[in-house]
Amino acid sequence: MLLSLHISNYALIDQLDLTLEQGMSVITGETGAGKSIILGALGLLQGNRADAKAIKTGAKKCVVEGTFDITGLALEDVLQTADIDLEDNTIIVRREVTAAGKSRTFINDTPTTLGVLREVSGKLIDIHSQHQNLLLSNEDFLLDTLDSVAGNQTLCATYHAAFQDWHQAEATLRQLQQTAHQQESDKEFWEFQLSQIDEAQLQEEEQAQLEEESKTLEHAEDIKSACYQAVGFLRNDERDVVQLLRSAKSALEGAARYMGGLDELTERLSSARIELDDVLSEIESKADEVDFDPERLQWVNDRLSLIYSLEKKHQVSEISELLAIAEDLRQRLSAIDNADARIAAAEAEVKRTFAVVLDLGAQLTAARQQAAGEMAENLTKGLQELGMPSVQIHFEFTARTRPDSSGCDAVRFLFTANKQMPLQDVAQTASGGEIARVMLTLKALIAQKRNLPTIIFDEIDTGVSGTMAERMGRVMQRMGQSAQVLCITHLPQIAALGKVHFWVHKQENDTGTTSNIRALSADERVQEIANMLSGAAITEAALTNARQLLDEGAQ
Repeated sequence: MLLSLHISNYALIDQLDLTLEQGMSVITGETGAGKSIILGALGLLQGNRADAKAIKTGAKKCVVEGTFDITGLALEDVLQTADIDLEDNTIIVRREVTAAGKSRTFINDTPTTLGVLREVSGKLIDIHSQHQNLLLSNEDFLLDTLDSVAGNQTLCATYHAAFQDWHQAEATLRQLQQTAHQQESDKEFWEFQLSQIDEAQLQEEEQAQLEEESKTLEHAEDIKSACYQAVGFLRNDERDVVQLLRSAKSALEGAARYMGGLDELTERLSSARIELDDVLSEIESKADEVDFDPERLQWVNDRLSLIYSLEKKHQVSEISELLAIAEDLRQRLSAIDNADARIAAAEAEVKRTFAVVLDLGAQLTAARQQAAGEMAENLTKGLQELGMPSVQIHFEFTARTRPDSSGCDAVRFLFTANKQMPLQDVAQTASGGEIARVMLTLKALIAQKRNLPTIIFDEIDTGVSGTMAERMGRVMQRMGQSAQVLCITHLPQIAALGKVHFWVHKQENDTGTTSNIRALSADERVQEIANMLSGAAITEAALTNARQLLDEGAQ
């Protein structure tokens, strides 16, 4: 239930603080006084789009804040998921809109998202404006209403989950089929690429070895010449370096008997001679290894050319990368070979999930059809009380060619208010006053099933007057016994039935025009209702009639 409403700097409202009660309250005022402004502010608490144009001229921001009693509304899980603290059974919902058009949302002073706000407010307030009369032709609204009456919330959630599974299974199948088609087109090319790499019989370290061998073979003569020259420098007939090292060692060995430290030098000379001997042997061996072999060089260069060509083709620089590409191609080709099995499995999953959808959809249809009979009966009874004795109502179901997220059936609301007249779509055959009465009766039924704590009617009495207006008011009055009902009306018959009467009016001063709302006293209610009856010139008869309406409304 909405306990209080605070509005500041919204449209023509400077500041408004309203305390509300259980039961039926009415809101009256001249056309253009600001009743729609209050609804617009409440719409912000429902998560409606914020418009900077709604901010009062000169203000930096507007604020709309509602305090709600949420006892029995099972909002704890929603609030907990959104990390919103709940100390008692009261929450404060606030919406702020800046002059720059930015909007901020708070629940219990905790910043939150519009999605959370809409989920929470959807269980707090239902605003019925005049344009909502068009919902009678809206299939989604009708199905949602039938589900509310049938108590299908759990079944609907299960169906929706199954529908999503089926939808995903179909998407997976389509993707597999598209991939398989594309892969089939690529198969020949992939096989050709793989055969080229496989036929090359590449070894991971081969490239570096071949590059080294190529350099060696290309410069074989230079290498041999350098080796022979090095040997010649170290060992020749005239000055054999190895022999000289031996002679130096022998000379020091003789002197070492007489001087300490020469032994160490003798050993170092011996080591140098041994090392030099070894170097000479390796140089001679290397020289023997190198032979200019034109055929081998040609083979090595051809092999490298093949490797370089494959690397260039695949835009890589190492054999390891080519081998990785080959493995990837093998996996792709293997996937093509297994595509039929995967597609078959996906097709089976589509069939399985579709069967679940059809089964749950059939359950939904059965529950809706049963609820439709109950609704038609209750609506008929309610509308007969509202002056439509010959009314007939029928919900027409047709099977969809393909299930959608709402179920397997489509529904139409068929209506006639007159005997011997065929049932037709309600939007085509019902007058404005008839539609208003249908919607009121339907809202009363929905309110019972959904346990909405606050229901706001914006001139639902359009197109009716007199006795019918009073009867519609009585319906809202009865609704007020179990819910909080706010009714914006221009009809005195309905205004007189309210437990509390709020009056919206404009005030003009030097700074501009403002809208205000306040609760009327008993005497003020008489004056306002008399004004609604007779106009500006209030007669004594109008006052008497107003008092009578109020007395009857209190009964």
